[in-house]
Amino acid sequence: MNEAVEQAQDNRWPWKASWPLALLTLIAVFNYLDRSLLGLALPLVKREFGSSDTMLGLVTGVAFVLLYSVLGVPIAWMADRCNRRNIITLGLAFWSLMTALTGFVGSLWQLALARFLMGAGEACAMPPSNSMIADLVPPRRRPLAMAIFGTANSLAFIIFFPIAGWVAQHYGWRAMFLAMGAPGLLVALLFIATVREPMRQKQAATVVRPSAGAILNDVGQLFRNRWFCWIFAGVTLMGANVWAAGAWTPTFFARVHHMGLAEVAGTVGPVRGFVGAAGVLAGGFVIDRLPVHRDHWRLVIPALACILAGPAEALFLLGDQRVLWLSGYVATSFLSLIHQGPIYAATMNVVRSGQRALAISVILFGAGFLGNVVGPSAVGFLNDRLAAVHGPMAVRYSMLIIALTPILAGLCFLKAAFLARRPQDGAMASNHIDLNRKWGDESGTQNSRT
Repeated sequence: MNEAVEQAQDNRWPWKASWPLALLTLIAVFNYLDRSLLGLALPLVKREFGSSDTMLGLVTGVAFVLLYSVLGVPIAWMADRCNRRNIITLGLAFWSLMTALTGFVGSLWQLALARFLMGAGEACAMPPSNSMIADLVPPRRRPLAMAIFGTANSLAFIIFFPIAGWVAQHYGWRAMFLAMGAPGLLVALLFIATVREPMRQKQAATVVRPSAGAILNDVGQLFRNRWFCWIFAGVTLMGANVWAAGAWTPTFFARVHHMGLAEVAGTVGPVRGFVGAAGVLAGGFVIDRLPVHRDHWRLVIPALACILAGPAEALFLLGDQRVLWLSGYVATSFLSLIHQGPIYAATMNVVRSGQRALAISVILFGAGFLGNVVGPSAVGFLNDRLAAVHGPMAVRYSMLIIALTPILAGLCFLKAAFLARRPQDGAMASNHIDLNRKWGDESGTQNSRT
């Protein structure tokens, strides 16, 4: 009887979590928006500073991701033990300030420094947010909650990208950074005033002094899990796709289709936003309603979406007629973010509650740091190498990287799904979890099949 009551409670949506989830999603909107502003402004920045595409790719990608990725792991380790709300608030305030100060830079190196420090602030957002959501929402409803949280990137394109483009078009790219950085400071005040730190499930929060040995030991435990390794590989490849597309798509439209900045931000941005949000939510709703005996489809569906995104990206990049490239753009916008909610929810369901933020930070390290190595920087490098032959059209061929990486990511997720169905093969050797039977076991503890 008690088990039936617990199952009913697990299936019910926790309405008290709605406001914290809404604010965490809004914070994630600014997280995605502020890092994407430089990609929108690249044509204007290139004109002012006269930089090569290789340097712009490094500033857009590597300069941001260095501190973002390096600090992400220890910050997440602390978030598993300290007050996550305070960490998120401080990070939001700091990166919003750095976004605003970007409007005052006087050289490419100052721009790189501002980008560098912005990454340090943004490292405080995603892992603690995912960990908070895991404690606010029961395991069976996490895919839907993570899908809602995953609409942040789309909302940034729908709501703020057109505003940013209009400001940049009429008042310059510096004014755009100032206008987009200020609201984050207000959201930080609202968040700390209205949201409380949730109770951790199955584990009390304790303040522990971090050490390199303890952090490396916990990270090592994650990578002894074959399932986690394949997820890490897939998310890293999708990170290359998302970061490269975000950094270079505005430049692609300007060079290949001769669009102005306001047109890119006001028309194409919202298309990606609305369609992307539809894809994220559709995936979340479908996966949220899967029966228990079909739990491996929580990985198969994102895998298929990633594989289909590859040809869609190629159609978008190589199509000359508007109906062709726009169809490809709509399709890839729908497919490319479906994986985020299910994959992150699955990760939180199969690691211990004391390692949730750490696991997400490690995945984000792959998607952020490693994804950037083969993402924006690689596209910029190839642009300069291909420009001698293809001129401004070089960007459409260098960006074919984003057509290959989703296919490889989908294959990685399919491998993880296969291991999820056959835990005896060692997928969950470190935690002894049978995903096909116990996907909702949020504690990530003993359920061995020996």
